[in-house]
Order: sequence, then C-alpha cells, then structure tokens
Amino acid sequence: MKEPEVDQNLALEHGLTAEEYGWICERLGRTPSFTELGIFSVMWSEHCSYKNSIALLKTLPRSGGRLLVGAGEENAGLVDIGDGYAIAFKIESHNHPSAVEPYQGAATGVGGILRDIFTMGARPIACLNSLRFGPLTDPRTRYLFEEVVKGISDYGNCFGVPTVGGEVYFDESYKGNPLVNAMAIGIVDTNCIVSAVAKGNCNPVMIVGSSTGRDGIHGATFASEEISEKSEAKRPSVQVGDPFTEKLLLEATLEIVKEDLVVGIQDMGAAGISCSTSEMSAKGKSGMIIDLSKVPLREEEMSAYEIMLSESQERMLVIAKKGYEEKVKEIFAKWDLNCEIIGEVTSEEKLVVNYNGEKKAEIKPAELVLGGNAPIYIRETMEPKYLQESRKFDFYTLSEPDSLCETFIKIFSSPNIASKQWAYEQYDSMVRTNTIIGPGSDAAVIYIKGTNKAISAKTDCNGRYVYLNPKEGTKIAVAESARNVVCTGAVPLAVTNCLNFGNPYKPEVYWTFKKAIEGMGEACRFFNTPVTGGNVSFYNESPDTAIFPTPVIGMVGLIEDLENITTAEFKQEDDLIYLLGEDYEEIGGSEYLNEIYGLVTGEIPRIDLQAEKDLHNFIHQIISNRLINSAHDVSDGGIITAIAECCILREEKTIGARVHIPIKSREDFSFFSESQSRVIISVSKENQDKFEQIASKNFTPFTLLGETGGKSLNVNDQYNFPLSQLVDLYYNSIPKRMHAAV
Repeated sequence: MKEPEVDQNLALEHGLTAEEYGWICERLGRTPSFTELGIFSVMWSEHCSYKNSIALLKTLPRSGGRLLVGAGEENAGLVDIGDGYAIAFKIESHNHPSAVEPYQGAATGVGGILRDIFTMGARPIACLNSLRFGPLTDPRTRYLFEEVVKGISDYGNCFGVPTVGGEVYFDESYKGNPLVNAMAIGIVDTNCIVSAVAKGNCNPVMIVGSSTGRDGIHGATFASEEISEKSEAKRPSVQVGDPFTEKLLLEATLEIVKEDLVVGIQDMGAAGISCSTSEMSAKGKSGMIIDLSKVPLREEEMSAYEIMLSESQERMLVIAKKGYEEKVKEIFAKWDLNCEIIGEVTSEEKLVVNYNGEKKAEIKPAELVLGGNAPIYIRETMEPKYLQESRKFDFYTLSEPDSLCETFIKIFSSPNIASKQWAYEQYDSMVRTNTIIGPGSDAAVIYIKGTNKAISAKTDCNGRYVYLNPKEGTKIAVAESARNVVCTGAVPLAVTNCLNFGNPYKPEVYWTFKKAIEGMGEACRFFNTPVTGGNVSFYNESPDTAIFPTPVIGMVGLIEDLENITTAEFKQEDDLIYLLGEDYEEIGGSEYLNEIYGLVTGEIPRIDLQAEKDLHNFIHQIISNRLINSAHDVSDGGIITAIAECCILREEKTIGARVHIPIKSREDFSFFSESQSRVIISVSKENQDKFEQIASKNFTPFTLLGETGGKSLNVNDQYNFPLSQLVDLYYNSIPKRMHAAV
C-alpha cells in the first residue's frame, strides 16, 4: 500500500495546526512518516493530550485525605478504605460516538471505563452513568435515549457488574449532542496495585485480548471536533464492544496480577497502541521497540498507520517480567484470549515501530504525552454577554400560577424529576450481590464483602446552574454530590470528574471552563475531597447550539459501619418530618422556572460551603446516634418535590405525610425554591427530645414540618395529593413519553 506524501495540508486534515506540524518536523529533525503523523495527530488531539485544559486542571487539589493515586498518575484514582483495601474509580465520556452510533457508543464507553479499573488490579464492583439528552418530545432523542440505555445495560449485564446509579437529564441544549458519561468503581488489595508503566530493559511487551481491526481509527480525533452533518460519516470511528471477551480479559488480568507476573498494564482506549506504548514508556522513562507484524489482526492488509491508530476494544498492553512470558501466555490461553509478544522495553527513551521489516516510526515518548512535551495552551477568555442580562432578571415580574396543584403535578411528572425507572430497570443492579442501595435513591451503596463497610457513590451536575454561573454552579455540583453520599451515612472521600463543554477556542466557552475549574477546586479543597482524575470532553456542539456546560462530579464516600446506612424514603407512620437547612426562595435556574415559564435565567441559589459542611457534620452525628429513619436532600423541584419523593420512593410501601411548608413571600417560590444545603429527615417521636437537644447545639437550622402517615400528601391544609396519583405521575411519566407516537 502506497502511503500518501506527508506535508502541511495532510497534517491539517489530521486535525493538527500548521504550527503544530512545524513543531513535529522540528522535534523529529525531519518530515514525519505517514505513521508518525497519525501517531502525533491522535496523541496531540484534545482527547489524548488535554492541550487546552491541562494547565487549568493542574490547579485542582490532587492530594490529601485518603488518596493513594491522584489525577493523571494512573488509569484511575485510588483511595484507601482501610483493612488493606483501596477503591479505584473513574468517569469518562463517550459523547461523540454515542451521538452517531448510540448503542455501541454507550456500550464501549462502559467497556473502556471498566478496563481502566481492572488494569490497576482492581475487580469492578459497580457502574454508574450520567446521561443528557434533548427533549423527549423529539423522536430522535427518544431513539438515542433508548439505544444508549440498551448499550449500557447490555454491556454491563453481560460483563456481570451492577449498574447501581446515575442521573438522566433532558434539555434542548443536548438535542444535537447527547452526553454519555460512564463511571466505574473497583476494589483492590493495596498489595496488588498495578501501575501503567513500562520499565526494565528487555522486559517483553505483550498485546492481550481481542484482535485488532479497523474499527475506531481516529476515534480520539473524532472526539476532538464538533458534531456536524458530516459526523454520520464518522461511524467507522465508533468502536464495537464485546462484553463476553472483556469478562475473560478481566479474569486473566487479575490472575497475572495475583501471580506477580507483570511490571505494568494499560488499557488500549483512545489512540490504541499509539497511546499505550507512548504513555507507558514516558511514565517509566524508558522506550520500546515493537513489531506490528506480531499484532493479531482480524482484517487483511492493515497498514502500520491503521494498526497503531485502531481503537478496537477489549485490548490491553502488558509489560511482563522477563522470564515469565510463557506463564502469562498460558494464563491467557486458558481464558481463550490472544497474548502475543510484540516487542521489548529498552533503556533508551525512544518508541521504535517496525512493520514487515521496515521502520515505520521513531519518536521520543515524552514528545507525545500529557505531562510530557505535548502542546499546552491557555486560550483567550471572555465572559458570555448573556450573563449580564440573566443576572438582572427580576423573578417578581412573573405572574403567580393559577393553580399550585396543577403546577406541582406538571413539575413532579417532568422528565427531569420523574423516576428514571424505565432506564435503570434494564440494568442488572444486583449482580454480585453487593448492592445495598441501588438506582433511584440519593446515592448508591455497595457492600465491601468481608468487612463491616460500604461504599457510597453518586454522579451529579445541574447544567443550568453552571450555564448561569459556572463557578458557583460547579461548587453546587460538588456540594450536592457530597450531600447525597452523606445522606446515605457516608463520609465523602474523593471525586472524579467528567468535564463536558463546547469549543475551547471560543473565548466564552473557555471562560466558562476556567470558572468551573475554579469552583470545583474551591469546593473540593473545602470538603477535603481531592480530584482523582477523570475526563475533559470539549467540542460538545452541534450546528445549532452548544450544550449547557456540564462538569459532572462522581463522588465516592465511605460508610464505616453498615448500621449507619440510611435511605431516603419514609419508613413508618407517625414519624416527625424535619427540614434541615434554610430556604431563601431561590428559583434561578430551577426546574420550576424552566418547566412552567420556559426560562433558564436569573441568579442561581447561593452556596455557602461552611453551611454545607456544618450540615454534613450534623447528619453524620444524628445518623451515628441512630436518631433518624430517613434522609433525602432537597434539590431539583424544591421542598414539595423532595417530600413527595420521600412518600413514594419505596413503591411497595408508600407512606403519606401532612406537612406545613413555611411561606416567606410567595407560595410558589417557597414550594419550588432550590436553595442549597437542605435535607428532609424523619425522626421517631420517642427520639424527638434527644434529636432537638443535639440539633439546638449545631449550626444547622431545623424546622418541624409535620408527620408521616395516611394515604396522601397534604400540604399546608390546602393541597392534597393521593399517593396513588403521585406514584402514577412519578413512575409512569417517562414510559408514557417513550411510547408516544412518532
């Protein structure tokens, strides 16, 4: 196969700039070969190099607390949970692939994040996801939603890991560019942690897992450009997943780790062999000589360029210990998987790629990688003009709704509030029998077998808040994800993030990104929840619009005593219902404002990090003293929505309530305000005195709202909602919309 002549025009076609092509020629001291150009193009793409974000990401807190491995150090972050165990966890995006091929895009997103976990020697124990789509009134949105959920469920169910939680939001801004963020959690013996490193002169380099094909070539560069009408032609850039092979790969990998046969392992995700060889070499300050003719192929006449850039799934690069090659091969053969030696580690810091007796590439690994000599940019910033208008919006110019009952019914049945049971019932949330709290609650809880501990996990972000105030909105995302795990009885440990934004070359987008990073850093430092890593996904734009900036936070917390596990639903009749925290009638960016008035505007709720931390400490105290029966945070839809959810979250045993919600200035504002740092709890009457005695000594305000009991939710002796009506609104709204006529 005759390779094209490399010049600046070809480099531009590969997504490189003229300046970057000049740097490549300068660093190599010559014109790059076609294979080298391909390697540089994927490794210097936004998806792999983080060239427009790394400078800002380095400002995030990446140490402290129980952190063992921080951002960018390994395939995933690690936190110590004691007893010789650590939790590995990470979140990543698969947005662009899911926009053009939703089933495989979502499925391979799950597969990729699982490999990031078990390449560290950790066994995956749970998956979560954070999904964003356009409005469900749109037929294509319904198709995307259906196929993404099917892709997630099929891969996770076949692989055998429970999908225990997540979130789904719908908004016009995501119509042309859905967001599919996948998170995975694993557990590892702290003596068996594996690094993604290549070192040790003459140690064998092995490719294991599936054969290599042409699927996924230039997937990394596809993820580094905007969605357009031409994106449909990029279907070949979407990988194809095989969860059954991945399950075998998991078991074989954990076996070679247990047998202490390896120096390092890395998943072949974005940029395939190019990424794993260069990153592992750079990390070990070493080099490699590899022979692509040794790579198992499933397609004929593949070029070196194609082999190096292929993103075929279920593959990993293993650096074995010299002398143990046959033992490694024997284990992979037992699991019916490819395992071939394709080269060796060298002491010289050069990546040399040969194919059919011809040298195809010779590059210093450090020139390619994040944290090495890949380009780093700080882009121009400009505050978006729309913020000047949105901040001035006067909510009191809005007419009060004619019927609060009808208003609540519309909000409670809106796709952003209603149960996502339609989606999560397709996931196996109980496989491996570790799941204590599954989808649909404040946060998921997973039991750590052999201990008295559990892990709590949550993904969270309100894109409307970040759109209206990126710094404060991102602080709220961190605070709310922490609040959710606290409500289950956990202490927040650390976060991973998936930062979904538009085109960073647009000053308004980069300003928003920068402010979001500032907000995340401030909140994570305050809660001592360091950032373990994650993913930046830029270019989330369609020809019509950019998405709401959506920095998704994946929070992990630790429950030290299983007796402390707390859930959101009311447990028994005649309990007292309290509100912890204070309402300020804040509806900026709220579900109420969006659903009833069609507006996304105004100042968003304020977030006082100290008040939030005080709330966390108070909840921990009353949970550990066994004083409360339930805890549920007040968020989207306001206090009336939170109370209604507490009544019906356990479908098989719904419990009504009679409450009085204090009104400050306007009834609708008080009902639907999304003021932060608030939680609804229930307390047995025999514990009232002890609870109030402790509460009065804390900084968190508390208000007695009413009692549980009956077959309806009665609010202020004026509004009455039968539980049967609430159940129908909450659990059947999305299925009805999904079955709507096209």
